[in-house]
Amino acid sequence: MSTARNPDEAPDALDATTVQAAGCVLWRRAPTDDGLEVCLVHRPKYDDWSHPKGKLKRDEDPLAGALREVEEETGHRADPGAPLPTVDYEANGRPKRVRYWAAEAVSGAFTPNDEVDRLLWLPPPAARLRLTQPRDRTLVDALLQVLHLA
Repeated sequence: MSTARNPDEAPDALDATTVQAAGCVLWRRAPTDDGLEVCLVHRPKYDDWSHPKGKLKRDEDPLAGALREVEEETGHRADPGAPLPTVDYEANGRPKRVRYWAAEAVSGAFTPNDEVDRLLWLPPPAARLRLTQPRDRTLVDALLQVLHLA
């Protein structure tokens, strides 16, 4: 079971077992029209499609961690935008909290690595369909809302 919280709500108290992570819904202007594309990463360890994200380092600022993870997983530097809903779920028997931001890709290029072997840029409707987890699909909708495209 997962839950999404509005980023403006006060965070719940976390116990020490909660895994803290952060990521971005990475987007760029579509090269062929006036639309936009959302970046999805394929993680071979889980055989899933998701938004770039990862665990925070000890005492790491969540936004800094989100941007670090985006660059590590996608090869792209990103310009952060509005916070998106935080997602809580269970992973490997432990609670996990992932904070997300909208972020525009500004430079870089993807190189496959151990964590991410494929990357796709898709229009939002196709990205929603490709995402493995329903909780990730709601983040595409949240991105469109903060960009005033919904």
